[in-house]
Amino acid sequence: MTSNPTVLYSVDGAAVRVTLNRPEKRNALNDEMIGELKQLLRKADADDSIRSIVITGAGEDFCSGADLSALRKISEASVSENLDDARSLMEVFTLIRDVQVPVVAAVHGRALAGGCGLASACDLVLAAESARFGYPEVKIGFVPAMVMAVLRRNISEKNAFELLTRGSEIGAERARELGLVNEVFAEDQFEVSVSAYVRLFEKVSRSAVSLTKKLLYQIDGMAFREALETGVDVNVIARMTEDCQKGIARFLAKQ
Repeated sequence: MTSNPTVLYSVDGAAVRVTLNRPEKRNALNDEMIGELKQLLRKADADDSIRSIVITGAGEDFCSGADLSALRKISEASVSENLDDARSLMEVFTLIRDVQVPVVAAVHGRALAGGCGLASACDLVLAAESARFGYPEVKIGFVPAMVMAVLRRNISEKNAFELLTRGSEIGAERARELGLVNEVFAEDQFEVSVSAYVRLFEKVSRSAVSLTKKLLYQIDGMAFREALETGVDVNVIARMTEDCQKGIARFLAKQ
């Protein structure tokens, strides 16, 4: 970590808050920020006391996408260098899915391009009324390629096509209507509402949530029977966990 980290890490009870910390650049993504984000996600995942991870942005915006210096780097880099750079961001998206606990994007202000991709890659998206979402890449001749894989799993094909090819922004309520956002909270109550939302994960089984998250993404694209067979395997594993054993014992004791 540098003396001025581009990503901040704090713990509030059983929730970790990971804050993109380049407010003067609208939290634009650069190599350092992407590296620190991956490191801190792994740190949170290794802590068994953590029940949720909240990703948010310092200042007025969530994340405006790639930094200008990163765009210059793209235009000057070789094919292999661009491949390594793209894979680094891809690792953030896959890591969010691999983390055992829910990863929640808390979006205020703008979430654009890779920033919108980062938000939608999270398991849940909470938005302030001010939030704006968009994929402006096509305006500069770029293809929103990796974020497309995430977006298409969140919303319908035609809505995804519209967002990706028109380059325009949508507000928080429209994003919720499309299925890109789970909840929209009032601006002056946003932080309190986000904290209350993630606190609910402290009331449910960590192992059950972890297995549910893994199974949900694992069955994506599976045939019906294959998905059921995979569910059978996870069902058996869940029955053997300590949380399930204790939960059943408590339930039976009340009868």
